[in-house]
Amino acid sequence: MNIRIENKNSILLDTLSQIFGDKMNLARIKFFGLFICALCKVQTVCFEKLAVSFDTDVKFESSLRRIQRFMSVYVLDTDVIARLVFTLLPHKPPYRLAMDRTNWKFGTVNINVLVIAIVYDGVAFPVMFKLMPKFGNSSTNDRIELMNRYINLFGINSIDCLLADREFIGDKWLGYLNENRIRYHIRIRENFWVIIPRNGHRIKASWLFNNLNINQYEFIRNIVNINGQLCYLSASKVKNKQGQPELQIIVSFNKPDEAQSIYKERWQIETAFRALKTSGFNIEDTHLTDIERINKLFALILVAFVWAYKTGIYLNSICPIKIKKHGRKAKSIFKYGLNALTNILFSNDLDKFKDYCNFLSCT
Repeated sequence: MNIRIENKNSILLDTLSQIFGDKMNLARIKFFGLFICALCKVQTVCFEKLAVSFDTDVKFESSLRRIQRFMSVYVLDTDVIARLVFTLLPHKPPYRLAMDRTNWKFGTVNINVLVIAIVYDGVAFPVMFKLMPKFGNSSTNDRIELMNRYINLFGINSIDCLLADREFIGDKWLGYLNENRIRYHIRIRENFWVIIPRNGHRIKASWLFNNLNINQYEFIRNIVNINGQLCYLSASKVKNKQGQPELQIIVSFNKPDEAQSIYKERWQIETAFRALKTSGFNIEDTHLTDIERINKLFALILVAFVWAYKTGIYLNSICPIKIKKHGRKAKSIFKYGLNALTNILFSNDLDKFKDYCNFLSCT
């Protein structure tokens, strides 16, 4: 009789097999599990360190070649990963989406990633992303392509609204959002020109909010025209990173009275970027420059990110994170979960590891 000995690899393999089913063969599912476990252990994307941490009986060189082959040869359907992340989210739609861009540099090569993330309770879960072969702002076509991919996978009714910073503006882009009736709250620069439809007057957006004091906000009740698109305007006066007062002007599809409070949730995507970089998996350690290979690496990291965050949510529910004297948490929920995963992966507690694997279950 062939008796299967249960270990961490077999436990995780069972979980991932239920997730991926026939979308990925067994060898690839095994690799997927080994990779995300190693990633949680060493918290870096350096292939040599990951290969050392693969929980297998094979030599380091074999594990390293396995990683390199996966990155160079295997065709990973990132829509499968997007669906997985979407299914694992700790709350239900409709969602507030944040669109943003992150980048890093290896040598003279710029790696530039456009991301759509779902904001939730202080963090954002990246679900769609696009690697761009250039440094600088995304194009309108890049944004429309990424948003269409999201809608094709999850439906337009899953969107509550879209939040974005000053980079994500333009007549064609706002026209796309307006035509598809996608609610949005997007920041614009103070020097944008606004046309008041009822009288045709053309003035700078900042002039409409000259009288605001720090921490005050105001919204314009009537619709305005910006770059040929009709929208609503609101603004608040805030202090920037240098402590200087500045206007935060938001264009909205509707409900301008809610724009300023909702827009504050956009910063949650910065928390996700920090988790992918210096406070989590150190994606900037990669020496990869090929877009397709970085695409696969980014997708693998997203699964580990969601696993760590859901673990943190569970742990925080039974043993809340301590609040320091200054009123902030001693650690983030993501870091709480990642540290716990790291510890359990280095231990022999199979029962607890099995519990943690349940956070990857879609059922």
